Amino acid sequence: MASVIWLRRDAPLKPALGDTCNGCGVCCASEPCPVARAYLWQFRGSCKALEWDDHGKRYRCGLLLHPRLFLLWLPARFENWFLQRVSRKIAAGIGCDSSFEAESVDTSA
Repeated sequence: MASVIWLRRDAPLKPALGDTCNGCGVCCASEPCPVARAYLWQFRGSCKALEWDDHGKRYRCGLLLHPRLFLLWLPARFENWFLQRVSRKIAAGIGCDSSFEAESVDTSA
C-alpha cells in the first residue's frame, strides 16, 4: 500500500538502504522513530520533531538539536546525557535505515 509524504523540493534524494544518511527526511516523514514514540508519544504520521535546516539544505532531528524544546520536563543538566542515549538509539547521521521507496511527483500540472 502506497502512502504519500510531503518533503521540500530542495531536500536531498533518499540514499539507498545502508548508505550514509544525507538528511533526506524520508524516514522521519514516513513514521516516528522509537525515540519519538517513547518521548513524544507519537505513534504514526510524520515526526513532530522533524525540522528543515535552511543553511544545510537537509532535514534534522529536533530532539537531537534542542531536546528541551520538545521535552519541557528535561532539566538542562541532563541534556547531554539524553543526547548521548538518543543519538545511539536512532543512529542519526550514520546510515539510511529506511526501506521506504521515495519518488518525486510533479505538482506543477
